Amino acid sequence: MDQKQIFKQMMDFNKQAFDNSFSVMSELQEQTEKLMLNFLEKAEWIPEDGKKAMQDWIVNNKKSRNDFKAAADDSYRKVAELFEQAEKQQTPKKKK
Repeated sequence: MDQKQIFKQMMDFNKQAFDNSFSVMSELQEQTEKLMLNFLEKAEWIPEDGKKAMQDWIVNNKKSRNDFKAAADDSYRKVAELFEQAEKQQTPKKKK
């Protein structure tokens, strides 16, 4: 098996593992967010400023998570393009 093919398969596996792990982590964070919002709704002893700070934290956490996922996806896309370019350069051209 060609070395490039092995590395491509490794990257595909790595991306799939990352996507699955990220999906689980995102689901856990979303469940925690729901729990936190439910808690804030019922906690009358927390001042409004504190509730607002926690809600802002949730929004920033979600934005950062989405930005991280976009950056990782972009990096995987660039690696895939690199493999495609390497394949095109190595493929022998047919003579006419």
